[in-house]
Amino acid sequence: MSLLSAAATAWLVILVLAIANGALREAVLVPRLGLLAGTVTSGVLLIAAVFAVAFALVAWRRPLGGAQAWWIGVGWLAATLVFEFGFGRFVQGKPWPELLAAYTFKDGNLWPLVLVAVLLAPTLGLHAVGGRAAPPE
Repeated sequence: MSLLSAAATAWLVILVLAIANGALREAVLVPRLGLLAGTVTSGVLLIAAVFAVAFALVAWRRPLGGAQAWWIGVGWLAATLVFEFGFGRFVQGKPWPELLAAYTFKDGNLWPLVLVAVLLAPTLGLHAVGGRAAPPE
């Protein structure tokens, strides 16, 4: 599997985890913890999931360079934004102000921090596993 295919597959895993996280937030976390605590908990769980997937990808695809890890993060961020705005606007029919409201910290929303995690997780994962330390297979 090429690095591009592996990175795209990892992003799809993140997407599935994000959808499951949203379902968990709405069905369990907010009803039991309240809006603020449930939303914050959901955001923290999603950030942890992003880092777990990124670290697994980097460990699996070693050796991997810093520029490659950086571009994976940029690609993941771009894919996330295209998906969020495309799905929200053209599938769900949400107006732009409603879509942009998700990019605030209102009511404990950590979505802006999730986006930072999506961008930085591959590079941070690379540093966590020691960069290009593993020999090629």
